[in-house]
Amino acid sequence: MKKYLFLSLIVVVLGACVAAPAPKKTPLEIREFQTRSYDTKDVKLVMKSVMHTLQDEGFMIKQANVDLGLLTAQKEVDLGRNSFSPFPSRFGSDVRVANNAITEASANISEYGEETRVRINFQQKVLDNKGVTMKVRQIQDTQFYQTFFSKVDKAVFLGKEKVQ
Repeated sequence: MKKYLFLSLIVVVLGACVAAPAPKKTPLEIREFQTRSYDTKDVKLVMKSVMHTLQDEGFMIKQANVDLGLLTAQKEVDLGRNSFSPFPSRFGSDVRVANNAITEASANISEYGEETRVRINFQQKVLDNKGVTMKVRQIQDTQFYQTFFSKVDKAVFLGKEKVQ
């Protein structure tokens, strides 16, 4: 009897140690940290600043349309894993290993009154050794976006000062 009581107590204590999952962010909260306003009406300057920042971070610009304020970019990272198997004929042909990660960026840059607003979102895809998508996730890390926008802030400043 004591053994069952003791085991029950251990299960309860260990169960209480599990951290609660982080609350899911609302679409409004996500939009808030994905958006930044700049005190200039020069949409082209801000777009170039976002473009320069993405390129500095290793992204390849895929599409840029000043009239629509649309900018898309992509960055591919080799995860350095291979699908080597000591038994290639028996097991190796069906082994799926995360091989590449592709981060896609999509920005909307538009004039808003006396300001220019930038909303950017990042999405990461993990591809296996056969090129098939294994996982897709939207990057929702507030610090990630703050770091990105601080670099854009510097690029906008340099652009205004005609340094860039």
